Amino acid sequence: MSNLTGKKIILGVTGSISAYKSALLTRLLVKSGAEVQVLMTRAARDFITPLTLATLSKRPVLSEFTSSSGAGEGQWNNHVELALWADLIVVAPVSAHSLARFAHGFCDDLLAAVYLSARCPIFLAPAMDLDMYHHPATLENLRRLETFGNRIIQAEHGELASGLVGEGRLAEPEHILVELERHFAQRPVFRHKQILITAGPTQEPIDPVRFISNHSSGKMGYAIARAFAHAGADVTLISGPTVQPLPDPTIRRISVRSAREMFDATAAEFSKAHIIVLAAAVADYTPAEPAQQKIKKKEAVFALQMTKTIDIAATLGKQKRPDQITVGFALETNDELSNAVSKLRAKNFDFIVLNSLRDPGAGFGHDTNKITVIDKDEQVYEFDLKSKDKVAEDLLNLVQEQLAMV
Repeated sequence: MSNLTGKKIILGVTGSISAYKSALLTRLLVKSGAEVQVLMTRAARDFITPLTLATLSKRPVLSEFTSSSGAGEGQWNNHVELALWADLIVVAPVSAHSLARFAHGFCDDLLAAVYLSARCPIFLAPAMDLDMYHHPATLENLRRLETFGNRIIQAEHGELASGLVGEGRLAEPEHILVELERHFAQRPVFRHKQILITAGPTQEPIDPVRFISNHSSGKMGYAIARAFAHAGADVTLISGPTVQPLPDPTIRRISVRSAREMFDATAAEFSKAHIIVLAAAVADYTPAEPAQQKIKKKEAVFALQMTKTIDIAATLGKQKRPDQITVGFALETNDELSNAVSKLRAKNFDFIVLNSLRDPGAGFGHDTNKITVIDKDEQVYEFDLKSKDKVAEDLLNLVQEQLAMV
């Protein structure tokens, strides 16, 4: 279920060439389960038709204080009731002109009246040409609006309608959706908390061409990073090689390849973190002496001498402070619970997340997972098979409960 499900969203659309993107944003909001009421300025109707947005939102689009046609002719569109109805207002695009109106309290149309009457959070996504966006008047208006408590979704860099290239493009609808999802997912307890997460596999070099690795896709670690970022935490993600996209633009990703690189990066960040989630599938062994040249195929039998890698969890577990919470992972194929409990104790975890490869739909590569979590008091929490995003939420809830006791 999306964090937007059941939320009442007012989408304001103002006069900008990028108003065409408001159609996709409306569609994304509706697909996420939100109720969407579109308000358009008069100028916006020159760029996209109200019919398009009414069809996508499944509600009549409002522009004027009174309806002038149809069965509701002469009906008052009560700006106060609209403002009180909304859980959130997002204006996308907001033009330079509308920014100025909002910043200085002008109230000459329905959208401006709703803006001034709102008690809910307001997000503004500006769109305009490069020089307009960087003009001192616009920058001052943006600063002023932020002091009012408005959230600014910064314009993005790219080719503009004028042909110039630079900042001023309306943020992509998918990026705006992430901002709104994050807003409704935020939990005050995670605000300003530093979260360190490892994810993905490691690759241990045999020679310049070949390496030893495992089947980890990084999906679980990336889902956990997304959950903490949406909850309002400051997330650092140390990732082995994976094709997973950055799950949230606020996440700081550090890319590594080998177990040694993952240890060095994790150790450098460990002392700053309040919560550490070690979800990466780190190699236990690495070739003792990787060849400097490609190994040619000659012998029928090829022997490779291996040496143990640094145990990241055990090493950092000895450095763990009482105010830190650590979460480890155990992927087992037999004696699952006893092996997980042994690892919990040996590595000084607060929680260990147990996966069994004997559970269908769990483990590497799947979009789902089935976990059992054991805490430091050896209390066991069992969860059903569910999406990895939902699994990440379950872990977030357990960590939140523990955080209250630290």
